[in-house]
Amino acid sequence: MSKAIKITKGVDIKLVGAAENKISPAQRSNVYAIKPDDFFGTVPKLMVKQGETVKAGTPLFFDKKRDKIKFTSPVSGEVVEIKRGDKRKILEVKILADSETAYASFTPWTGGGDRQTLVDTMLGMGLWPFITQRPYGVIASPDDTPRDIYISGFDSAPLSADNEVALKGEIENFKTGLEALKILSGGHVHLGVRKGSSLYAGVNGVEKTEFSGPHPVGNVGVQIHHTKPINKGEVLWTVNPSDVAIIGKSLKEGKFRAERTIALAGSEVKNPQYYSTIIGASIESILGDNEKAGHNRIISGNVLTGTKVERDGYLSFYSNMVSIIPEGDEKKFFITEGWLAPGFSRFSLNHSYPSWLLGNKKYKLDTNLNGETRAFVVTGELEKVFPFDIYPMQLIKAIMINDIDSMENLGIYEVLPEDFALCEFACTSKINIQSVVRQGLADMRNEFAS
Repeated sequence: MSKAIKITKGVDIKLVGAAENKISPAQRSNVYAIKPDDFFGTVPKLMVKQGETVKAGTPLFFDKKRDKIKFTSPVSGEVVEIKRGDKRKILEVKILADSETAYASFTPWTGGGDRQTLVDTMLGMGLWPFITQRPYGVIASPDDTPRDIYISGFDSAPLSADNEVALKGEIENFKTGLEALKILSGGHVHLGVRKGSSLYAGVNGVEKTEFSGPHPVGNVGVQIHHTKPINKGEVLWTVNPSDVAIIGKSLKEGKFRAERTIALAGSEVKNPQYYSTIIGASIESILGDNEKAGHNRIISGNVLTGTKVERDGYLSFYSNMVSIIPEGDEKKFFITEGWLAPGFSRFSLNHSYPSWLLGNKKYKLDTNLNGETRAFVVTGELEKVFPFDIYPMQLIKAIMINDIDSMENLGIYEVLPEDFALCEFACTSKINIQSVVRQGLADMRNEFAS
């Protein structure tokens, strides 16, 4: 029988525009792109040139610091552009897709076998980037053996994709992916499930833990912290459930199958629903004419941790949703919607507005910060939404002054930026806390990682 853990700290931000449980095929994108910036800590080295023809599974670039880790094309076609930024930094590798995908051929995995052969197969197919490591939140090293592999089987972020829909018809592939991960970890695989869900009822051979409570209960970092926290010197691996299914399907077929079902959600979507698409697809192919008119923010990912993209941008490698909310840069009349308004349509963590009396009301929130950065003072707000036995304010300040010893003592090895997303939302000082944490992790990795 699985363990049951209830999280009490956190908050569910209920937004308008949840995706309807309906899956439609997205329009096929003309161009797909893989973006090196999606992979924190990776220094890309190109393996293709503009004009070359590739198949799905053909390596596009590798990590200069760890040349075993390759990043492969999700589709077949022509490398139509290698987009660069300042100092010739590689921003995107774009592929003009064929009408029908041709796949690079690999030896299908039939289960079992030795660990090193499985590692080599996954590296060759481009499946390894789906596995990330804690600490630091980088792609896992194929030379390591992790203490455990953790999978959070659900997402609790606002408007997040429901895996009951996103994994529809993929459970057998998910099971195959789990079998591979069990070999990689020596059998130490943990699966966090939402209390009351039956999605993973037929999944066996892993350690299951039931979780309940508000967001961020679905964050894998929270689940690790409340089951078996990471200590200095230990390495854990994490994989998203949809990526486990991709790993399983690809290994079984001997082809890099980069298909993913994503949610298109948000108050500025006409008909929020799910779409089947391919990693790196153009945002335009997903949105079509489903976006409401107005000045909107398009986000690859959820509204708390996702990345801002334009309509001519591309779906991020790990994203399982696209969110659209108002930009919030229009002027508001101060009596009806401004600072003198009663606040029935405003969301507040600390009951500043009477809207908290309305129970399960859903809100149409925008990106407006309603103020600028100010003194970073102790308010106690961060601790209310941070379900770790860690002092968030003290850790963030230690990162800001680059105090390595204090960062270690305060628990930086346990966290990633996503774990501080609610802290950033609650912060009255308007600090970009996730960026601060990301910089702190980069500093720690530069200090200690080989």
